[in-house]
Amino acid sequence: MSMTETDKRFLRIAYEEALAGYNEGGCPIGSVLVEGDRLIAQGRNQRVQQGDPIAHGEMDCLRKAGRQKSYKSMTLYTSLSPCMMCSGTMIQFGIKRVVIGENTTFGGNEDLLRERGLEVIIADDADCIALMTKFIKEKPELWNEDIAEE
Repeated sequence: MSMTETDKRFLRIAYEEALAGYNEGGCPIGSVLVEGDRLIAQGRNQRVQQGDPIAHGEMDCLRKAGRQKSYKSMTLYTSLSPCMMCSGTMIQFGIKRVVIGENTTFGGNEDLLRERGLEVIIADDADCIALMTKFIKEKPELWNEDIAEE
C-alpha cells in the first residue's frame, strides 16, 4: 500500500510530536490518532517528562483521545515502529490501520499487527529515521531504558 496525501500530512504531525519530545529531553516518538480526515488526538513519548514508564508516544496519544465508542475506522500514525505494549493496545482497541514513520532504527511488531488483521504501512520517512538515529547516538542509555534493554 502506498501513502496518501492524508497519510503524509498526519505522519508529519507525528514527526513534529517526536521532535517536540526530543527538544524536551525525552524519547522522540510521536503519534496521532485520526478518523478519516479528522484529527482525534496527538501525543508523544512522555516517559522522561512525566516519569511514567508506560507513557510511550502511542499510549500518550490514546490517553489524550479519551474514551471512544469504536476505533475500527481510525488510523494510528506513529513516528517509530510500535513496541509490544503499544502493538497490543492497538489490537485490544480494534484499530485496523497503522502508518509507521520508520522501522530502521527499531523493528517493532509489524508482523504481529498484520497477523491480527491490521493494515500496516511503513513510510521509511527520512526525517523520522534521522531524528531517532541522532537520539540513539546521543542518549543510548535512555534509548535502552525505553526499549527495556541493558
